[in-house]
Amino acid sequence: MAAKVALGKKVPNFKIASSSGEDFSLSDYKGKKVVLYFYPKDSTPGCTTEGIEFNDMLSQFKKQNAEVVGISRDSLKSHDKFICKYDFKFQLLSDEDEEVCKLFDVIKEKNMYGKKVMGIERSTFIIDEDQKLVGEFRKIKAQGHAAEMLQFLKGLK
Repeated sequence: MAAKVALGKKVPNFKIASSSGEDFSLSDYKGKKVVLYFYPKDSTPGCTTEGIEFNDMLSQFKKQNAEVVGISRDSLKSHDKFICKYDFKFQLLSDEDEEVCKLFDVIKEKNMYGKKVMGIERSTFIIDEDQKLVGEFRKIKAQGHAAEMLQFLKGLK
């Protein structure tokens, strides 16, 4: 997976470990839109807010023929705790080796308590039914983001 995704281009298929118990393969979602949101870490305040908002609006995303999927570098074990604690009804993907993060170019230098670290930049990508990238949102704020993504989906036709 060397090439990076680009707006208006087909997203290369990828397969990755999922909290659902089966690997997530993008090609399995042909015919559906996919809202793929990258977040830094399970159970942190912003990531929890974002997850809860997506979860609360899940039925509205489904009405738009869209599957919501979260992804971070956390392990499946960590994802399972996060899902159980907040009763998330969507799957979380575990990208511990950063393969998908690199494909979407979301690993960025961040400043954590005065130290420079490499981490996931909160980003969301909207993939259409033909697996083409139709939306790219970077450096987003967690609160209100799910509603913004729903509005974007409603604007697609």
